[in-house]
This record gives sequence, structure tokens and C-alpha cells, in this order.
Amino acid sequence: MVEGFDRVVVAVPNLAEAVEQYAALLGARPLLEPAPGGRRAWWDLGNTVLELRQDTNGSPGWPDTARIEAVVLRSASASAADTAIENPLGLQVFVCDGSAMASRLAQAALPSPCSLRVDHLVLRTQDADACIALFAVALGMRLALDKTVPEWGGRMLFFRTGKLTLEVIAPEEQAGREMPSDFWGIAYRHPDLGKLRADLAARSVAVSELREGRKPGTRVATVKSHALGIPTLLIEPPARQ
Repeated sequence: MVEGFDRVVVAVPNLAEAVEQYAALLGARPLLEPAPGGRRAWWDLGNTVLELRQDTNGSPGWPDTARIEAVVLRSASASAADTAIENPLGLQVFVCDGSAMASRLAQAALPSPCSLRVDHLVLRTQDADACIALFAVALGMRLALDKTVPEWGGRMLFFRTGKLTLEVIAPEEQAGREMPSDFWGIAYRHPDLGKLRADLAARSVAVSELREGRKPGTRVATVKSHALGIPTLLIEPPARQ
């Protein structure tokens, strides 16, 4: 059974450029893999680590495009090395015990903390049942929601572990259309979107106007720049009573 997300891995065509874009978005500098040959950068977001990885070879269907390539889950019963979890969805899912990343962060002196946390990842698929078999049955994540909501795009599944949600969208079947499963988007959580929006504007990051979120009491905004082309949402949780 997994206890949380160790890392969310984003493959990028140009690591140096991507680091500058995400440093502005996240408001913090990352830990860089030592040179020479360093091809990764990490931000500690509290409930997971965001990893940018230089995609040196490119991938079929993703020419010169940043994408959420993989998730690495954490389990005390796993080995230190990332172990691939085979699945019929074609998703890159790994599990490890978290010790390698924890040691790397403990030895590093990160320049500044990041105030953002990952609220949820968005996974698109045409096989919701295969997602249940993978994430709930095989990996032990809690299935918090399984509901068909046409106005939200179809069948919705929420899997939760380690204060982070994997939101699965399974659109209603369309004749003649096949859609591969992929990690499509990401949402970040912040306690004060008004302040965050002002801070982002000062760093030349474009953000939409604030609006009400789907969950009562929440506010959201869409990131319009510095997101590497990955659909990115900002969420302010309801105020505590």
C-alpha cells in the first residue's frame, strides 16, 4: 500500500529554460542535479517533490513539448530505487520507499521555501475501471469519489493518498475516437490566491481573474504563462471556521 507521492516527474525539452519558467511560477529556486551532466531539477512542495527532467531523446507524440511524464509513489515496503508498476493503461507509474529523495533534500540547502502545494493531478483515460484496478486495488490508494458528472466531462474518480489527490476524468465514449491515458494537468493549492496572484504578477506570470471553484467556498484561477504548456490551476481552499 502506498502512503503518498514521492515525486511528480515533468519531462521538458530544455531544462534550463523550464527551470526559469517554473522558478517564477513557484516562487522558489530548485535543487539542481550536480554538473556536469545534470539533467534534473527538484522543488520540495511539502506533500510531494516536483521533478523536471531533461528529455534528451523526445517521445513519440510529444515533440518539443513539456508533459507530466510519470508519478513516483512512496511505500515503506518498496525498495530505494524506483520500481515500475506494469499497467494496461501505458502510464509511467513507479514506487519507491522515498529514502533517496529524502536524503537528497536533507543534504541540500534550498535557497527559499515554496508556498505552493500540489492539490491534485489530472489523469485522462477511457478506461476508468483499469484505473481503479491499478490505483485502488494494486496500489491501495483510497477511492474517495466515483461519479458520473457530464457537465464536468464524464465519469470522475478521485484517488487520495498523502494529502494529494489523483483526479481521473473518463469522458463519455465517442464513436471512432481513441484517447490514450495520460497525466494531463496539475493544480496547486495556496491559502491566499489574492496575495499569490499579486506576487505572480510581480514576477510577470500571467494568471486569470479569480472565480468560484467547483467545491463550495473555494476560489480558483488559471495560470496563463510559465506553466510549460501544461494545464495548470491554482486553488484557494475554503476558509476554516
